[in-house]
Parts: sequence; structure tokens; C-alpha cells
Amino acid sequence: MAAAGAAYPRLGSNRHTDNVLGRIRRGQLTGCGLTRGCQITEELLKERDKQAKWNGIPLLLHKLYECSHPNSDFSQCQAILKEISPLLSMEAMAIVTDEKKPNPEHPFPNTYTFDLFGGVDLLVEILMRPSLFPQKKKKQKISDELIKDCLSILYNTCICTEGVTKRLAERNDFVLFLFTLMTNKKTFLQTATLIEDILGVKKEMIQLEDIPNLSSLVSSFDQQQLANFCRILSVTISELDTGNDDKYTLLAKDAQQKNTQNPSRAETNQATLLNIPGFIERLCKLATRKVSESTGTTSFLQELEEWYTWLDNALVLDALMRVANEENEQSGAESSDESTLANPSTRTHLPQSMKIMHEIMYKVEVLYVLCVLLMGRQRNQVHKMIAEFRLIPGLNNLFDKLIWRKPSASTLVLHGHNQNCDCSPDISLKIQFLRLLQSFSDHHENKYLLLNSQELNELSAISLKANIPEVEAVTKTDRSLVCDGKKGLLTRLLQVMKKEPAESSFRFWQARAVESFLRGVTSYADQMFLLKRGLLEHILYCIVDSECKSRDVLQSYFDLLGELMKFNIDAFKRFNKYINSEEKFQIFLNQINSSLVDSNMLVRCIALSLDRFENQSDDPKVAEVLSECRLLSYMTEGSIRMNFLFRLINIIHVQTLTQENVSCLNTSLVILMLARRKGRLHCYLQNIRSKERVEKYPGFILNNFHSLLRFWQQHYLNKDKDSTCLENSSCINFSYWKETVSELLSPDRTSPCAIVSYIDEAYMDVDREFSEA
Repeated sequence: MAAAGAAYPRLGSNRHTDNVLGRIRRGQLTGCGLTRGCQITEELLKERDKQAKWNGIPLLLHKLYECSHPNSDFSQCQAILKEISPLLSMEAMAIVTDEKKPNPEHPFPNTYTFDLFGGVDLLVEILMRPSLFPQKKKKQKISDELIKDCLSILYNTCICTEGVTKRLAERNDFVLFLFTLMTNKKTFLQTATLIEDILGVKKEMIQLEDIPNLSSLVSSFDQQQLANFCRILSVTISELDTGNDDKYTLLAKDAQQKNTQNPSRAETNQATLLNIPGFIERLCKLATRKVSESTGTTSFLQELEEWYTWLDNALVLDALMRVANEENEQSGAESSDESTLANPSTRTHLPQSMKIMHEIMYKVEVLYVLCVLLMGRQRNQVHKMIAEFRLIPGLNNLFDKLIWRKPSASTLVLHGHNQNCDCSPDISLKIQFLRLLQSFSDHHENKYLLLNSQELNELSAISLKANIPEVEAVTKTDRSLVCDGKKGLLTRLLQVMKKEPAESSFRFWQARAVESFLRGVTSYADQMFLLKRGLLEHILYCIVDSECKSRDVLQSYFDLLGELMKFNIDAFKRFNKYINSEEKFQIFLNQINSSLVDSNMLVRCIALSLDRFENQSDDPKVAEVLSECRLLSYMTEGSIRMNFLFRLINIIHVQTLTQENVSCLNTSLVILMLARRKGRLHCYLQNIRSKERVEKYPGFILNNFHSLLRFWQQHYLNKDKDSTCLENSSCINFSYWKETVSELLSPDRTSPCAIVSYIDEAYMDVDREFSEA
């Protein structure tokens, strides 16, 4: 150390402490001069320590450096870390408790000092040293306790000092090395938590296939470790948030897709996981495990205490205190909470509320990973496996007792929150469960696994009574894989959906999950199955009679209503029976017209259904509903359809198109395709031009529509795009979509169906290149 100190200019004792810190920081930034506190003489550190209020941290790091050379006795290192650790954990605890800091500029002086004097880099070296220099003697080997202390201090420094996590994330060698520490059960939890923190800020997603012996590593995990590992996996298999955000423009998404490697790292990581033998099967078992099947009390309590040390959240402290209190009440013991917590071996059992919360927190992570995999490129492979491993029947068996259990007074919640907060583990589980159902059912024949055998028979009976062919997917469904018991999962979901309070945040997700069951090729039997259970009346109550003001919830209900009623004459008859007054009908129309972005899928459904019913008017039942239904009569008026078309085109632009509002463009196209079938396409274009002139904006709407259709071609004719969704939602062949768009975009100004024929040359602006606003 003396040599190291002599290699740099000696700092005189008459210099200010700030100069010492400044020179270290400059050295770290430039790589020249002082880069670590261990390069400063011990005498100077002692002299300046009290005045600078370093609490002896630089001196301790000085000693740690001396004790951590290759072939050193690492037992001394642990003693030094035991002195450092409380100084840093105290500051980390302040973050959890939101304690106010006396000095806002340096709120965590101990962790700042620890990092400034090279503590973080030194601990990384200590941890990685055995992988670089095999230790032969027993004293030279790093103990599990020393590893845990190093990881704990690194984590505390990460959460208290800005920039530390990002620096660690930049070291790929260290990140991959951390995964090797997960093989040790004693250090697993600390390692997993630090990895999760690091991956959360890492700019470039890691590749799971780079992790040494990943398959054997995952196979070595017990069920609790696997659930915690899912927290890490969630960062490695999900695309960047911006790419999946409904508010992210399609223009930007398409541009990003062109420039992004194919497949992406997230997709590669998903494939890597699916190649691990037994991985999906174990996740399904974890997701469907009952509380009584969870592991013993002792290991769980040890894990909780480690989480408390790691300060992941204050739930653990609250939970442990409740364990102590409940056991004290049951045993009548007069010992203090502190003594109970200090002696975990005296505990004989765990309260049921704690067992349930334990299981819920694990299932949230597992369901998230399964949900992401269900939406990935290997969707069909994942579907096949989770069906085979009976995930859906297992979740059905847990529905009442765990997933949608009634909250009790003792329900555990996060510190500073309540049981109705979206951060509550109970609520997180419900939302993740609903998202999984949505992904599972969407455009896939396995959706019928959500029913039980009796309900499948009911679908067959509906088809038989209506004298229509039975749905092929129903006849092919493996009855050994469907739900058990008196009710299937879909029926259970409908029951809780109808009981949900008006202000509930679950309404949106419930509607989305049920809608996904209906999406795809329209099935009369599926619709009638839900209609018989009062779903239409419930939706109309929520839209018309309840006090629901949430735009997201209303949009989900409009979308669900559209799928439920599409081409179904019985549904329109039920609608008219419920909306039995002009007052109710006007409220309904006001809800539709208040936001066409939210309601346009329902408008599309009404237009498509009306077109089909008009072609079936020889049927007395259809003719009766056509003449009596307020909604169909309303849409029959050409001025109403024209008004919808004008507004749909006017509220969207190429630069603002997103996954959320692109449906407005497709709905406007549906209205025009139906007009084209009847030879009236030119009438709509003439009306738009007339509307422009009345509004004194000649060419504005038609130029915009021309640009939108050019983008439509660019977006939907891409070889990677799946056009079946457009076909299924409209029952119009995709070739007719393409023909209609081509005819509208024809450059021939003499064509009566070309948009350019209705724009005066002075206002023509149809060839502009697309660019983000």
C-alpha cells in the first residue's frame, strides 16, 4: 500500500477535505490521478475522518483492500464488512420509511462516501476473485456469509446512490457472474434482488443463452426460487415499454420494426426459456399450487427475514410483526414482539393470511411470465404446453379460495397503501390473472378450455337448436383438459363481473378477458352462451344506468358489446327490450357520441349487422327486429352513417395513429366497403366534399383520408402483418379491403370512386412523405 501511495502526489494535511473528494472524483472520471481511496495514506484518512464526518468508512475500506488480496485470509474481510454494513443499511432503511433527510444535497452521506472511496468496485473484485483466482486454502475461500454481506452492501449502495446501478449494469461480466451465485441457496435471494435491480436499468437487454449452464441452473431451483427468478425473467422477455404502449404511434412502431434486429432479444430469450426441459410445466404447477401445498414455515420465515434485510418493501416488516402478534394472542404468551422476532425457532405455525399472501406474491410473477410467453412468437407451442399441463383447470380450482377470494380484515397490504390500491398483491394477482385469460383466449381455439364439459355440451345444444353447424373447435376440444366442477372459469368470471362495484378498477380487465373469448370468427353459439347469462343486460346497465365515468372501462364495454351483438338478431332484440324508452336510448347514444375512439368498434358492429340483416329481411324474425329495434333504425339513416364517417376520418391523422385509435380508420373503411357493395361509394365521397365546403376547409378531410389510406397500405400490406383479424372482425375478405383502398387511392381524376376526383387541384396535397409529428 505504501508503494501505491507513493506512486501518486502526497496530499498535504493543510488541504481541504473537499480537495481530496474532488481529486478522487476527477480521477474516477478521467482515469488519471487518484481513482480510489486506498491510494490515499492511512494517516491522512485518519486526520480528515472526523472533520469530514466519514464515519470511518474510508479507513475501513483501506483495511478491506489490504485484507482482500489474492491468497489473503478472507475471514478478516467479513469482520470489516460487519462494521460497514450497519452504516449503509441505516440509510437504505430511511428510503423505505420515507424519512426526511437533513441535507437534501447529500441525503445519504455514508453510501456516497463508500462509493466515492472505491467500495463498490472493491466488493465486485472480492466477489469475482474466486472465478479468476481459484482459492486452495480454506481461509482463502469466500464464505456464504461474506458473499451475502457483499451483495447486501452493494444493493444498499445502489438504492441510495445515483449512478451505481447503471455502472454495475455496464459490466456484462459481473452481471453474468451474478447468475452463477444463484446456484447457492444461501445467497440466492440477495443475488436475485441485486440482479433484478441491475437489469431494470440496463440499456441493452441481456441474452439468457449467455448465462453459463442456464438449463441446469433453472433445474436446480426449488419452487420458491423459481418464482423469484420469474421477477428477473420478466425484464428479459418483455419488449421495451414504448414498443408495446397503446399511445406509441404506429408510424414510429413501423419505423422501429424496420431498424430492429429480427428476432429481437426478448423473442430470442423467450425461445431460450421454452427450450429448458420442464420449465413451462413447473410454472404451471406453481401457478396452480394450493396454499396448503406450499413449503414449510421455517424456510419461508427465513426468506421473509432476508427480504426484510433487503428492504424490498415494508410488507415484510408488517407481515413479520403480524406473525408475532397473532402467535402471541394464540399462545397467550407475554413476550415482546422483539423477542418473538429474534427467536424464529419458537414459531410452530404460520397464520393463514401470511400463507395466502406468500402464495399470491409468487403467482403474480409466474402468471406474468406465462402471459408474456402466450403473446410471443412461440404462442402455439406455449398454448399446447399449458393446456397439456392443465393450467386453466388449476386456476379454476383456485378461483374462489385464492384468486377472487373475499378480502378479510387481516388481508396484508403494502406499507402506506390499502387493499383497494393497485399496488396491493391481491389486486395485482387479479389483474395478472385477467390479462392471462385475455392472452389465452384471444383468437385461439383453446379458449374452450375455459368451460367445463356440461358447458361445452350447452354450446353444442345451442348450435343444434339454431340448426347451424357446431363449431369445429368445440368438437375437437380435449375434454380431459377442460375445467372441473359445476362451473367453468368463464362462468365464474361472468359472475364476479356482474357483482363488481361501479368504481372498480377490475371492470376494464374483466371486459377485455370476456371480449377475447368472443374475438375471432363470430360464433352464434358463443354469443348465446353469454347472452343467456345476462351479459348484455349487465353491459347496458353499466353504460346507461350506472355511474361509470371511466373512458377505459366504457371503451372495453363498447368493444365487448360489439362482439356480443355482431350479426346476432337475438342480441339486438334483447337490446331493444332493455333500452325500452327514448330517454334510455338518448343516454346510450350520448355515450357513443361522446368519444368515437372508444365506441367505434360498436359502430362498426351495428353497420355490419344492419347490412347482413337487410339481406335477410325475408326472415320474419329478422324483419320484426329490423322494424322495432331503435338502434338498427337509427343506423339505417344515411345521414347518420355519413356523420359517423366524417367524424371518424376527422379525429385521426397518420402522425397520431396508435394501436388504440387505428380502429377508427378501419371502421371508416367498413362503412365505405358496405357502400361500395351497393354502388354508393361515390355518394359518400361527394358528401365529404360538400361537408368540407360547409366547414370552409376544402380538401382538408379528403387529403387527410388519402394519407391515412396510403399509410394503411404501407402498414397492413407488410408481409409481417396478419390480416386475419380484419377479416374475422368484419366477415369481409381481405382482398375486398385491398381492392377498396386501391380504388379510393386511384390517381385517375375521372374515376368516380377515387378520392383525388373530389379534391380541387388548388387544394391537392396527397403525395407528402410520412413523418412523425
